[in-house]
Amino acid sequence: MQSEEHNELAELAGSFIHEIKNHLGTLGLNLQLLAEDFQNAETQREKRALQRAHRLQQECEHLVDLSNDFLRFARLNDLTKTPCDLSVLIEELVDFFLPTAKQTQIEITTHLPTGLPAVALDPELFKQCLLNLFLNAQQAMPDGGEITIQTVIDRSGDRERTALNVIDTGEGIKPGTLAKIFKPFYSTRKQGTGLGLATTRRIIEAHEGSIEAQSEPGQGTRFVIHLPTLTARSEREEDRVASVGECER
Repeated sequence: MQSEEHNELAELAGSFIHEIKNHLGTLGLNLQLLAEDFQNAETQREKRALQRAHRLQQECEHLVDLSNDFLRFARLNDLTKTPCDLSVLIEELVDFFLPTAKQTQIEITTHLPTGLPAVALDPELFKQCLLNLFLNAQQAMPDGGEITIQTVIDRSGDRERTALNVIDTGEGIKPGTLAKIFKPFYSTRKQGTGLGLATTRRIIEAHEGSIEAQSEPGQGTRFVIHLPTLTARSEREEDRVASVGECER
């Protein structure tokens, strides 16, 4: 029942945001036309009008970005999962992100051992959440730096999990800020929507995984993602069936 109510609310919010985007599109188009009228501004009054039109255009673009991020956040419901080789998926995303990394003087290092157990992922959604982490690292290293990606098997708990580390050499995060970074609409950047890391966490939790951040000012940041392997899933199913059998006896 709670899931149905959440889905209904998400659809309602999505429809509302979609309607707002339509009006923002109309507003943005009219501002573009207004800016074109003042493109050859001569008087101070005309120049001020052009500046204000450009400022309003930027605000419209920011609201459109916020709307798109919110739609992704609100409509994350059913996933289409398939057995994936996490190392292959990461390599594909690194290849995609590499031109951006080179342009911003960021070096990417990967430690992806072969033979790791498969994980059940929605490939495109999971790439989106990793891309959010890459972009977050890029923003923390305005003068360049290094992103390190590591995957290992974590057997510290009762079940086997795959641990994925995304580490940057950026400016780090203050303790007070670190506790809030996964909260929706929380951002330390002026133009940030505050939904990137919140969406990342929702995607990972939808995969039955978890994410945590470790950071200190001036020491960079490490994001640790834990995902259940398909082997671990099979063991849970076997335990569940055995438990049901014991109850029946």
